[in-house]
Amino acid sequence: MGEVNVCVKRSYIVLTSLMAIISALLLALTLFSHGYLHERDELFLGIIVVYAVSIITLVSAIIGVYGSCKEKKWALIVFTVGMILCTVFMFDVERRGLALRPKVPKDMEAFYLSMLPLNNASQSNIQDLEYEQMDLQCCGMDQGYLDWDYNIPKSCLCSEDSTNPCVEAPKNSSLFEHWDHDQPVMIYKEPCLPYLIHHTVFILDLMMGIIFGFILLWTSTIVLCIIILYQLRQNNDTPAVIYSSEAKSGNYIILTDTAEST
Repeated sequence: MGEVNVCVKRSYIVLTSLMAIISALLLALTLFSHGYLHERDELFLGIIVVYAVSIITLVSAIIGVYGSCKEKKWALIVFTVGMILCTVFMFDVERRGLALRPKVPKDMEAFYLSMLPLNNASQSNIQDLEYEQMDLQCCGMDQGYLDWDYNIPKSCLCSEDSTNPCVEAPKNSSLFEHWDHDQPVMIYKEPCLPYLIHHTVFILDLMMGIIFGFILLWTSTIVLCIIILYQLRQNNDTPAVIYSSEAKSGNYIILTDTAEST
């Protein structure tokens, strides 16, 4: 069995330990948020995928560190195979995400505009929109508060610390039904659709960047593990040379140079 380079071994252990820490944190985060996300059926498959990837990478990292420290070939082979499969899977996810990105703004625009007028939207969609309006400091989807017609919700009201522009609400809106003050009612001016698209694309880009970082980290550990396996397979055993005083001188024949003999 060959001798493993110390720098390669330490680099592999550090990167693999970092991968194990990230996988453990990802698993803990998924467990913590499972109670909230399990009610959303469209995210169920994503939760299962995150569970599988985090568990496989965590177990593989533990086996890989053990194999590196104890110089066990079988453990390093298991780590290499498992991480290659995970890397190929994540590379496919990255490819699909990059192909999907240009379609996201158009799909979101078509989805939200299909709910207009917002008064006819479902109750669950209205609740989600009101939450987005308060969070993003906007009102309506396409034409601002006009998308709500007469029934402008209170989520459109400008807050005191608002950073987005506000306008005076129309006098015939529902906001003035119980308004006894002479001061105007200020509501958000900008529609929410551009903010929603911007935030969604930003989150998608962030996820693609994180996945790409995982791929680079995993690829580095795979390369280092293959180098370690290659070094372990090298036979560096040098036969010992033993001098014996009992060795007898034999009969030797002096070989003359061929050129001289000719």
